[in-house]
Amino acid sequence: MKKILRIALLCVLFGSLVLPIFAGGAQDKGIEKKVGVLMPTRSLQRWNQDGDYLKTKLEAQGYEVDLQYANNQVATQVSQLENMVTAGSKILVVASIDSTALKGALAEAAKAGCVIIAYDRLLMDTPNCDYYATFDNYKVGTLQGTFIVEKLGLKDGKGPYNLEVFGGSPDDNNAYLFNQGAMDQLQPYIDKGQLVINSGQTEMSVIAIQAWKPEGSQARMDNLLTAFYADKKVDVVLSPNDSLAQGIVASLKSAGYGTAAKPFPVLTGQDCDRINVKMMINGEQSMSVFKDTRTLAERVVTMVTELGEGKPVTVNDTESYDNNVKVVPSFLCDPVFADANNYKALLIDTGYYTMDEIQ
Repeated sequence: MKKILRIALLCVLFGSLVLPIFAGGAQDKGIEKKVGVLMPTRSLQRWNQDGDYLKTKLEAQGYEVDLQYANNQVATQVSQLENMVTAGSKILVVASIDSTALKGALAEAAKAGCVIIAYDRLLMDTPNCDYYATFDNYKVGTLQGTFIVEKLGLKDGKGPYNLEVFGGSPDDNNAYLFNQGAMDQLQPYIDKGQLVINSGQTEMSVIAIQAWKPEGSQARMDNLLTAFYADKKVDVVLSPNDSLAQGIVASLKSAGYGTAAKPFPVLTGQDCDRINVKMMINGEQSMSVFKDTRTLAERVVTMVTELGEGKPVTVNDTESYDNNVKVVPSFLCDPVFADANNYKALLIDTGYYTMDEIQ
C-alpha cells in the first residue's frame, strides 16, 4: 500500500512538472504560426497588392500575419524586422528596400530560430536567407528586349533607331537581372549600328534610378532630351518597370511627344500598374511585363505551409541566385508579356482588375 501511495505521489509531482512543459510546447506551436511580412513601401501599387494577397492567403491557412510597410526607409525596415522577431514571428517574408542593409537584423533573427524567405528581391551578402521566391527576372528583361527587337523589325535589318536605356534602383539585385536580360537581346543590334544610343550611357552606375522613383526617371529623361535630342527624336526607350515609365512619359509629353509628327517612342515597362495599363491603351507605353502577384503570393504561402508542416520546401532553381555568400534555393514564377492587345485576357478576364479600375 505504501509503495502504491509513493507511486501515486510521484505521478502527481511529475505531472505538475510536465504539464507546464507541454503547455509551453503548445505556446511554441502557436508562435510558429505567426508570420512576419515586410514590404518596402506603399507608394508603389504592386507592393500593396503583394502585401494584401500574402496576408489574406496566409490568414486563410490559419497563420497570424504581421504585415509592415517601411515607406522606403531602411532604418524603419530594420526596426520592423527586429520587432517581429521579438514578438515571436518564426517565419519572415522579406521584400527588402536595400538588399544588403538587413544583414545584422537577419543574423539576430536566425539566432532566434527564424526561417527567412526573400520575397522578389534577393537578400545579398548574408548566410541568413533560407529561400527566395520571385519571378524569373532575367526573363523579364528578355521579354522587354525581345519586344523591342520585334517591334522595330531589327531582325529584318531595319534601322537605325535612337535608343536610350534606363536601369532600376542600384540597391535592388533584380535591377541588374532585368538590365542583363534586355541588353543581351539588344546588344547585337547596338553593335551593328541598328540601335544608336546618342548619350552613350549604358552602365548601371549612370542609368540607375534610385528607389525606382518616377521623378528620378523624369529628371533623367529631361536631361537626355535636352542634351542629345534637340534636333532629333528618340525612337525607343528601355524602361525596366512601370514607375520609371510613368516618369519617362511625363518627360516626353513635356517635350512635345504624342503627336502625329512626333509620336511616342517604343517604351517598355513591368508590373502592369493600373496607370500604365491606361498608358498602354492610350498608346503612350508600348508594353509591360505582367508578374501576377497572386501567383507569387500563392507560392510563398505554399513555402510557409511546407515549413509549418515540417515538409521539404519546394524550389525549382538551386543554381542561379548567388547572394555573394551562398546560392539560395529559389522558386521562379513565370512573367508574361502584356500590351494593348492582350491586357483584357490577362488582367480583366482573370479578375486581377476590373474595367472600372483601368478606365
